Amino acid sequence: MKFGGGGYVTGLVFHPSTANLLYARTDIGGAYRWNPAASSWTPITDGLGFSAAESSYHGIESMAVDPNDDRLVYMAAGMYNTDKADARLYISSDRGDHWSFVNLPFSTGGNNGGRAMGERLMVDPNKPSTLFYGSRTAGLWKSEDSGRSWAQVSALSSARMTQDQIKAAGGSAMGIELVVYDTGTKGTGTATSTLYAAVAPDYASVAGLGSNMYRSTNGGATWTAVTTPVSGFHIPHMVRAADGVFYVVFTKDAGPGAGGPGRLYKFDGTTWTLLKSVDPAGGTNFGLGGVSVQGSGASTRIALGVTNSWGNWNGQQIVQLSDDAGLTWREIEAQMPGEIASGWVDDVEIDPSDRDHILHVHGGGVVETRNASSATPTWSGVIAGIEEIAAQAIVAPPPGASYLLINSSGDVGTWIHTDVTTTPTRSPGLGWSNGIAADMAWSDPQYIAASGAINSSNTGTGYWSGDGGKTWTTFASLPAGAATNTSSESSLVVTARNKAVWAPANSVPSYTTDNGATWTATNLPALPAVGWNRGYRLVVDRKNPNKVYAYDSGGAWWASAGRVYVSTDGGHSFALSQGSVTAALAPNGWWVTSMAVNPNAEGDLWMADGNAVYHSVDSGATWQKLSQFASVQGSNAWPDLQGATVVALGKAKDGASYSAAVYVVGTVGGVWGVYRSDDGGATWTRFNDDAHQFGGIGVMAADQNVYGRVYLSGTGRGLLYSN
Repeated sequence: MKFGGGGYVTGLVFHPSTANLLYARTDIGGAYRWNPAASSWTPITDGLGFSAAESSYHGIESMAVDPNDDRLVYMAAGMYNTDKADARLYISSDRGDHWSFVNLPFSTGGNNGGRAMGERLMVDPNKPSTLFYGSRTAGLWKSEDSGRSWAQVSALSSARMTQDQIKAAGGSAMGIELVVYDTGTKGTGTATSTLYAAVAPDYASVAGLGSNMYRSTNGGATWTAVTTPVSGFHIPHMVRAADGVFYVVFTKDAGPGAGGPGRLYKFDGTTWTLLKSVDPAGGTNFGLGGVSVQGSGASTRIALGVTNSWGNWNGQQIVQLSDDAGLTWREIEAQMPGEIASGWVDDVEIDPSDRDHILHVHGGGVVETRNASSATPTWSGVIAGIEEIAAQAIVAPPPGASYLLINSSGDVGTWIHTDVTTTPTRSPGLGWSNGIAADMAWSDPQYIAASGAINSSNTGTGYWSGDGGKTWTTFASLPAGAATNTSSESSLVVTARNKAVWAPANSVPSYTTDNGATWTATNLPALPAVGWNRGYRLVVDRKNPNKVYAYDSGGAWWASAGRVYVSTDGGHSFALSQGSVTAALAPNGWWVTSMAVNPNAEGDLWMADGNAVYHSVDSGATWQKLSQFASVQGSNAWPDLQGATVVALGKAKDGASYSAAVYVVGTVGGVWGVYRSDDGGATWTRFNDDAHQFGGIGVMAADQNVYGRVYLSGTGRGLLYSN
């Protein structure tokens, strides 16, 4: 479904000689390739290699292309750095249409701090079977067989950071931040002799290295410290101009949106020349982020990203441009026409085939100008095809409603979708906020209630609409726990207009009968701590809204068994379903469990406990366990593949024996996917295929108007729908 961007694109990688061949990497949503014919981005990490068990590989830390073969592309993936070897290198010989992979002997941090640095991965232009990688926690690595095997470059350092050292670095180690070759040639067959590596302060301290930059003149066999004009800073980007001069960014913080002081120098291998400075002043804390160059000598064009520079005002700096190798600068984005995107300007690229085409990343995608030489360049978003919002909850209304879906997503808040092909416009308009949960009155779907969090203050909020999301009003009060428990393990359901039950994370649910003017605690038991957030999942019986069901999944795989509670008074008081106790539901975390109702039959409940699917036709009094779904256990105490994590019910197939189509995200016969049943769970068929795996599926809803249509979230892949 179209939203457009919605998340952080961490890097852009052009092929140096093939026009319009451009890749984008993201922190949680995989990677994309630019399609110039359609003027949109094509996702290239949705298929094989990116299933539910591989969701962490949707965090792309670095990408590299072979300058000699424009079909060859490499991608280092793994969402969070640890002291383990848990990252992958993906290799494609068809521009990302298909991937193979090898396991890397270190971790990566595609969603860690400093994730726009780099590129950490580089292909030797002269001997492309040679690759170097600057890891976060284990120093510099080299491959001499096109990435198939790797060896640590111990000549620089053999140090590997421990988990305690990573924790001391704030959880996001920076390590070797980038690798750059000093060459203007390619395809000679002889490895490039001179290359540079930037060393972050954290790894320099652990490894006992005295400089933030090292140079090798023998292909990495030995290394010599380079004396830099700024010490103890990060070097997020370093690029080489055609004349061999390097342009090097230094900035105090790691980013995203790295604060300053920041410095840009040019470096000819011996002498450093200061070109640009930004310092905290007047309430601002600008840093420097991306840098890109084109040309050589005195007419070198430099595009420089000024990061952590929020807003669009006279005198603001977002992208600075120099056409005289840094002697003079002018601002080309702030106060210019079009779409302006300040803040996380952590990677900037001048198109190698068009010097007037300049792009940069930001927290919501990519923007570009195609007339950079103009006195007033025009900027526009380049996000068609990039869908990176992270949906935390979605719910589809009854047949005939004026909208298709309520979408509660991280960072962008709550949205009402009325068309799958257009960006939604109905929202409470809370700015940088999280949408957490929402529901509508089934008999009156114009009434919507929702919960969220204001991210700037990390405070919970709730709001309602009486006209299908066109206008919104904040609840006059919040239930106990809602203001401070702002994580996504929360549920909110509506029984009728002005009546709702809200279960904030880690809290006893409460109900309102006066549209949020007052809230009263239910009698549901408090949830004991299990080491991370937990909550009740609530659903309303759509045929009899006096019935409300509450599912406690246990909170973790080592906790107590899951159980279900049933209310017959609109969610005011609940009684334990002894049948759920007898069923011996697996204990599991919130994020791998689900409960849904058949809206066409009273008391018809479905549940996924993480391992199996259960069905009740008597309002939760008894439960039947379906035999088809089962987890795949590996060497860990938790499953490698969960048996059943999400269940949703939608419009039935014409002539079907059961009144709803049932969709389950889970594993049947060892194969993970989305499965559908048209006969009440007697038989199941796989609904997706290997090309549509999306890094796993977090939430799902089924359409009540169209048979075979589901809405779902991939890992950082926005909202997707089937036809």
